[in-house]
Amino acid sequence: MEEVCEQGNCKQALARVKANKGSPGVDGMIVHELPGHLKQHWPAIREQLLSGTYRPQPVRRVEIPKPDGGVRKLGIPTVLDRFIQQAVMQVLQRQMGPNVFRTQLWVSSWAIGASGGGSGAEVHRRRLSLVCGS
Repeated sequence: MEEVCEQGNCKQALARVKANKGSPGVDGMIVHELPGHLKQHWPAIREQLLSGTYRPQPVRRVEIPKPDGGVRKLGIPTVLDRFIQQAVMQVLQRQMGPNVFRTQLWVSSWAIGASGGGSGAEVHRRRLSLVCGS
């Protein structure tokens, strides 16, 4: 997690999240508010990440209409959680290669909820525990 929290990695993750834009999560924070939030709260967030006590917020549930008349359920994480996910992903890709998630998806898809295994926040917690070992 030290590498995840390094300044260069976090700057890159922030730039990626800002470029991707996206809707706010349950906390209502929009992407352009994230830099100010990080400036104010980063020491506490970093400590939680390093100590294994960080817990992601629940995801905001949205239903998107399908062309056939059904709906697709979508979970939108908070901007902060997207930033942390991006920072973790960058480190994993540097360590294990850019296709780490594609080549190993079959190993843990059931464990991270790829087939509907739990709430969005619980899925994210399981992903962090697989990465961080906590």
